Amino acid sequence: MKNSNFLLLLILISGCSNPKTSTTNEADDFNYQTVGSIERLDTDLNEFLSEDAKIEVIASGFEWSEGPLWLEDQKALIFSDVPTNKIWKWTEQDSLSLFLEPSGYLGTETNKKEPGSNGLALNANGELILCQHGERQIAKMNASLSSPKADFISLVSDYEGKMLNSPNDLVFNKSGQLFFNDPPYGLDPWNTKELDFQGVYRLDPDGSLNLLVDSLSRPNGIGLSPDEKTLYIAQSDFEKARYYAFDLDENGDVIGGKVLLDATSSIGRENPGLPDGLTVHSSGTLFASGPGGIWVISAEGKHLGTIKTGQGTANCAFDSAEKYLYMTADAFLMRIRLK
Repeated sequence: MKNSNFLLLLILISGCSNPKTSTTNEADDFNYQTVGSIERLDTDLNEFLSEDAKIEVIASGFEWSEGPLWLEDQKALIFSDVPTNKIWKWTEQDSLSLFLEPSGYLGTETNKKEPGSNGLALNANGELILCQHGERQIAKMNASLSSPKADFISLVSDYEGKMLNSPNDLVFNKSGQLFFNDPPYGLDPWNTKELDFQGVYRLDPDGSLNLLVDSLSRPNGIGLSPDEKTLYIAQSDFEKARYYAFDLDENGDVIGGKVLLDATSSIGRENPGLPDGLTVHSSGTLFASGPGGIWVISAEGKHLGTIKTGQGTANCAFDSAEKYLYMTADAFLMRIRLK
């Protein structure tokens, strides 16, 4: 059940047509509305979250927020609003502004459900790399982060001559290899699905594309362990809502794998959402979208607790210092301070 604070917030913002930053005191821009709760299942969670840690709503009014990415040079967070084909930018000082439109679909169809960008990342040169649902590709923005524009260079759009489904999330390793997944969420009924599987891939710096996993029904969130020897995949499947850990060799090939944690039994009305986007803390601990909010999971697969947002929560990201965890949760952008 959603708590009373959250219901009050929902009533207050329900009439707003444009995204906005949420505050409770106009004289203090940093006094944000707080919602949700923290479910503590193991004392190890206390290493990350203090007893008085609060979930803050820092912006709202989106259709489905996704793909948060911290820009250290700008002290800013950018994130996708997938159905509206936009990327938004948030800073503590300047609040919310439109960063890029269109972000994932450049065509003329107006009845696409999820046309925009989803996962976002920076390559070694600091260039923006996007998972583009509408264009069914991984692309690079052909512009600087300080002067963004909807000009894109496709990095990969097909596998063995067949169009990708709709690339969803991505992560680079230190060698510049790009790991990404390709579920069908961005496809509309009138789209032709050319691949008969949902793949997890590795795109190498020389442009070669390697299929790593083709056995998952709905691969979604993706991340690497700090030593880059483990690839984590979240699966958004109501019947098999799981987090997987795949062993990688020195070339970035999968040499083994296991179910790290199964969250299927936790799905329910009181815990909205599924395993979705994830990020990996420098300690090796996973912060992963799951039923009820963000699941905090040890590298060994132990569920330490849940940051319960009260919303279906799509993804999360740290700032560079791991001072805050930013969370895209349906219509909201949230954050929680870490130790």
